Amino acid sequence: RWGADAERLGATFFETTTALALDHFATAEVDVAVVEVGLGGRLDATNVIDPRVAVVTSIALDHTEWLGNSIEEIATEKGGIFKDGRPAVIGERNPEIAGLLRHIAQSHDARPIVSARERGAITDVRVTKEGTAFVLDGVTRRVMHTPLLGAHQAENAVTALVALDVAGFAPWPEGHQQFSVPPVTLPGRFQWLGRRIFDVAHNPMGAEALADTIAAVSPTRPLAALLSVLGDKDWRAIMAALARVVDEVILTVAPSAPSERLWNLDDALTFARTLPWRVSAESSFDAALSRADSMAATLLITGSFHTVGDAMARLQVNPLAG
Repeated sequence: RWGADAERLGATFFETTTALALDHFATAEVDVAVVEVGLGGRLDATNVIDPRVAVVTSIALDHTEWLGNSIEEIATEKGGIFKDGRPAVIGERNPEIAGLLRHIAQSHDARPIVSARERGAITDVRVTKEGTAFVLDGVTRRVMHTPLLGAHQAENAVTALVALDVAGFAPWPEGHQQFSVPPVTLPGRFQWLGRRIFDVAHNPMGAEALADTIAAVSPTRPLAALLSVLGDKDWRAIMAALARVVDEVILTVAPSAPSERLWNLDDALTFARTLPWRVSAESSFDAALSRADSMAATLLITGSFHTVGDAMARLQVNPLAG
């Protein structure tokens, strides 16, 4: 039935799967659904939802062919999820961009409008194999911890706690001198399983965060990366970020990547050779994965959701495992 309806309506794959997900949530009578935008926000299929709270985390230049070539244009698209009379939470900590998002939220008559910056400054961030600890200097100075790895997870944790508070699901941990986020996993985001690290970083900002996290936790060397990036991404900047922490990289093409978005492996190899790592290319994903897995003490699999998903399927890794 769904296939026939999608074809009749001319619905895209994402529109169809979004409808399927929302139907499933309704049928299962879930208490709370956290729904992430697919692309942008204003015109995204998920924007049919009337949310308990709308959250915009941070803004970076990505999907510029669809969202615009400036932070202001992208912020306008992302801020399109703010709704009249519904709370808006702003996770962005850059004062100028946060101010822009507040202006956009006001133009949508969102209320209240709450910025995570108002809860305090994040300092003393420490990333270990056990998670990320940091200090939140606000009205009360408190030491906080999240089990997710990466300095950026400090901002994410504060934003999530603010959203839960504003939505009325869990009060802000007022008065606590120490607070730990309950156990949580994030599949494909610095997901460290055995000697393999899976990370879906697919833009320069994500790659920089990934490289910083690798540097902080010092995995066993040599560290090899299996890398496949979509051709419409800034793969040069992604490589430049990763090259400062990766010993050897094997470039390949993820089988599930759309044919019209494949990167040119020869061009990628030519550029990769200008960076300070050992590099090779293998068009066969299975062969590249096998070689990378056999050569590395620690294997990083990254570059896109396609790369991570295809690798997990072949390695029989459950994305929900730890």
